[in-house]
Amino acid sequence: MADNISGDLGGLDFSTVSPEEFAKIVKALTGRQIDETMRGELRMRVLRAVFGRMNQQFRPEAAGDQDVLIRWKITGESDEVFETAIAEGACTVTEGRSEREPRTTLVMGDAEFLRLVSGNANPVTMFMMRRLRVIGDVVTASGLTRYFDIPKA
Repeated sequence: MADNISGDLGGLDFSTVSPEEFAKIVKALTGRQIDETMRGELRMRVLRAVFGRMNQQFRPEAAGDQDVLIRWKITGESDEVFETAIAEGACTVTEGRSEREPRTTLVMGDAEFLRLVSGNANPVTMFMMRRLRVIGDVVTASGLTRYFDIPKA
């Protein structure tokens, strides 16, 4: 079944899939299916698509005058790092690790990440069950969901 899912996801044009549609796709997948699918080129396409939309889903009024750097470390086939900088009412996402010290770093696997950003998982529950590791300021991490329009499936 993972081959069909991988083929279906591989054929998607992520720019035409709404956040709500993506949330429904993620909700329909088991953790194992996500892990089997998130390999090779498709994994980076999915991660880049998700992070590429963060600035569109950013809610500047909720972030106020925050000036923070959040580092995301997604584990799986390999460790991938993205950073979200929130400053002056804007959100900027970059791929890779900068020299700047983040206020908080979020570490999680592929399935946990996709469930989190698609509104299919509760970050507090993930943290308590050790599926999400927070390094640094836990208060900043706990407030992130307010800064983004997170779809619901």
